[in-house]
Amino acid sequence: MRCVGANGHGAHTNGAPLSLSSFQKEDFSKRLLTLKAQIWYTGGRFQKRRRILTGRFFVFSEPVNKKPKQNMDREKRKTHLMYSLIRLKTLASCVLICIAFLPQMHAAPNALPSPSPDGCYPGFTTAEGCNALANLTGGAGNTGIGWYSLFFAGGSSFSTGVGAGSLVLNHAVSNTAVGAAAMLLNTTGTENTATGVDALVYNDSGDYNDAFGGFALFNNTDGFSNNAVGDSALFENIHGAQNTAVGDLALANNDVSGNGDANNNTAVGAQALVNNGDGSENTAVGTGAGPNITTGFNNTYVGDFVGSVNPSGTPLPNESNTIRIGDLSNGNGAGSLACYIGGIFNNPQPVGGSVVEVTLDLSNDKLGWAVGPNTPLQVPQRGVPAPRGSLHPAAHAEHQAINKKVDKLQATVAQQQRQIETLTAQLREQAAQIQKVSAQLEMVRQAPQMVENR
Repeated sequence: MRCVGANGHGAHTNGAPLSLSSFQKEDFSKRLLTLKAQIWYTGGRFQKRRRILTGRFFVFSEPVNKKPKQNMDREKRKTHLMYSLIRLKTLASCVLICIAFLPQMHAAPNALPSPSPDGCYPGFTTAEGCNALANLTGGAGNTGIGWYSLFFAGGSSFSTGVGAGSLVLNHAVSNTAVGAAAMLLNTTGTENTATGVDALVYNDSGDYNDAFGGFALFNNTDGFSNNAVGDSALFENIHGAQNTAVGDLALANNDVSGNGDANNNTAVGAQALVNNGDGSENTAVGTGAGPNITTGFNNTYVGDFVGSVNPSGTPLPNESNTIRIGDLSNGNGAGSLACYIGGIFNNPQPVGGSVVEVTLDLSNDKLGWAVGPNTPLQVPQRGVPAPRGSLHPAAHAEHQAINKKVDKLQATVAQQQRQIETLTAQLREQAAQIQKVSAQLEMVRQAPQMVENR
């Protein structure tokens, strides 16, 4: 069933509008009025004794005084009558609702031919809902289900929009949006997947993003290759790229400034790296891990709430190039009480040269190294880590190759569609010729002759 705007036509069956005769409407109205009067009459007698749960065929008794058996039988009969009346009332309401909505059911828009079966159109296209795929001009493999879903699809292909307003402005290829207003403003972004109300709602030209959860990647416009799983995950991300957030509010404020520097972050756990704004190359695994990282980079936190506080209990400042695994910074006053790491026992290394002793600062669980007494300290030189800066999707040669394959596949499908249409036209022409020849044969057929007996 397709629905159009005010300029559409009513629902049709074999080309004729669905309607009831005036006699049927009048008879039906009289029956409903009679039924309504009976329900009110019977309901008034039981108003003080019974209460009916809306939408269910159950009658519950309020606490009352005990009565003789004959009165109980009378109550049972009345209850049975109420069951029947409630069922009739519900059925009548359903019929009235159906009749009320008949004038509002409309035929398919002119952009698409009448479907057979319902919703099935040429080019492997499916459209259901008010103005879904209304401006489709070509392409193949599109599915629009819901109010204005894929409204401006144009000649795009392989996109699926399920939900009111999903992909309404989209004219790019290979996008999937499931949920009310999912990818509502997307225009040219390709190969995005959004599942959840308002997921990727502001995405415009961003590619290869995946958002699963209400408001996931809500503000993303042209950020690419982001993955958000959870309610409001990567909510504020605008231009940030290649971030992964798993958990409600994970990386929720990433790239809130819109500078495009918050890239390559990974947060697993509810509210992990929740306050990261312009930081990059950070990894946090655990609920609430890394709450104080705002602009820091190259941090690795493992453990619930790791990176929250100093040993003194004050909030840990923003930092960079730091690894924290279940240490005192989780705020529980002790951190982890034991540590087991495999792969060490079978690798003895005598101290000397580049092999040093591992040290531990008991005040804050910080690890270090030393060379032992009477040994000169020689520190090898290493480069200083630096943020990698903004990323650009043009550098993704693999994605470009995939896009070329998609374009080639789209051209092949379009060619096959034209061939199918040509073949269909030829079959119709042959059928018309056969019908014409049959008519001619019928005209030249001789009338039966009578033989005279003598």
